[in-house]
Amino acid sequence: MRNVMLALLAVGTISAVASSPAAAAPAYPYCIQSQQFGTDCSYPTYNACLATASGRGVECIVNPRLAFDPQPYAEPRRQSRRGYY
Repeated sequence: MRNVMLALLAVGTISAVASSPAAAAPAYPYCIQSQQFGTDCSYPTYNACLATASGRGVECIVNPRLAFDPQPYAEPRRQSRRGYY
């Protein structure tokens, strides 16, 4: 019984160490929106979105998650304080 427990512990440890974290899903800039099916934000270009939406009665919109996400601003450049008086 002791050997079985040690074997299970070893297998669990190996599988925990060998597994890698899941990658985050990319945020695409365009979405198809419809009242019937909701929103599908999986289009990298506006033309790809339009091609998929063609003839389906849906519309292409900018991904609201990206459009209203505050962008971090770069720090302003500091001017040197060398005075030329």
